Amino acid sequence: MPALSPSALINAILNAIRESGGSGAYTSSSDVTHPRIFVVEHIDDAFAVWVYIWTLTPGGRTALPNEYRIQMTSVSSPLPLNPDGYTVLMGYHPDLNVFAGFDLERHRQFTEGSPSVQVSIEVLHQALQNGLAFAVKANDEIAVGIRPDQFLHYVINAQAFHANGADAQTRDLLVQASHMAIIAPQDIQGLSVDRQVVVTNVARYSRSANFRQQVLSAYQNRCAVTRGQLRLVDAAHILPVPAENSSDHVSNGIALSPTMHRAFDSGLIYLDADYFMRLNKETVGQLRSLSLHSGLEHIQSFLDTKIHLPHDANQRPNPEFIKRGNQYRRIPGYC
Repeated sequence: MPALSPSALINAILNAIRESGGSGAYTSSSDVTHPRIFVVEHIDDAFAVWVYIWTLTPGGRTALPNEYRIQMTSVSSPLPLNPDGYTVLMGYHPDLNVFAGFDLERHRQFTEGSPSVQVSIEVLHQALQNGLAFAVKANDEIAVGIRPDQFLHYVINAQAFHANGADAQTRDLLVQASHMAIIAPQDIQGLSVDRQVVVTNVARYSRSANFRQQVLSAYQNRCAVTRGQLRLVDAAHILPVPAENSSDHVSNGIALSPTMHRAFDSGLIYLDADYFMRLNKETVGQLRSLSLHSGLEHIQSFLDTKIHLPHDANQRPNPEFIKRGNQYRRIPGYC
């Protein structure tokens, strides 16, 4: 497998930032420099990420046919660290579109030459299935497989993953959490507080990433209202997560453009039992009274028609979630 060009690696990272719920820009002055520096906005935070990354290629050892590696060329020991954000050491497998994360603390200093860091292809396949995968190497280092939709989750928690994954109980729980198994409070009560937080975060992000992936796939990456794609589509919960008995099942989701998502979450628009997206006239009246109704005509032009629905009827919005979601948002006629 030939190494990707620097620009292709950069694009893979930018795509992964988007898929994992953020927006990013590449700010290094050159594509060939190390580290590659990105500025990221994620949720309500903005931060810089320094990425040391190379293409994952076959390890070349006949006794280990499943071994892949990065070769850390064009860098000097010790690797500089980002003083104001995150620094990660990664490999990328272009055919699988999956990343590997390595313990930066173990590899920051090295003997000059072309040091390599290995990972099993099995870890990458497990990450494709589960979002994240954890493996203990012979030297007790933790290698992490990362699907693109989990990229920022890994970046933010990399240090904790590699530091805590060496503990067998923590690692087993991390694997279960990445498989979206239910982690009961008693399962983690024996862990330190820091390790409990790591396991809980993996469980939460894995459920969120799986929900997003399933919803966008069901709606063909297309906004259910505007029919737009362009990688500008969110997975919105019909009955929000904080509500009692909410669900991460695809039938509690709908694919929406960012503007429609905000309008839906705020109760400006709502979904009825016939799968028509409607305008909440009560909210419109409030906006008009505040002279904040500019742009309403654009949104209204997409309403009062049946939304774009998944082909599989089992993936379509559940009527009970629709009713309870409208009650939760206090839509007139439902509460």
